[in-house]
Amino acid sequence: MTPKEKAQELVSKFYSKSDYEGLLVNKYWSNAKFCALIAVDEIIKEHYPQDIKRCEYWQKVKEEINNL
Repeated sequence: MTPKEKAQELVSKFYSKSDYEGLLVNKYWSNAKFCALIAVDEIIKEHYPQDIKRCEYWQKVKEEINNL
């Protein structure tokens, strides 16, 4: 899975597409991105410095989350 695909998957897991409209949707989307970033930071901390390649992948995922 590419970092972009993983970023989209993670954020969507924290985002609920209920009956929210307008600004609330943006608020929940921002919260979902924030939660996904926290999860990725925890993954990076868990693997650093033993697995630098994996950390590089997750750092790219983090960048993609910020770009969403």
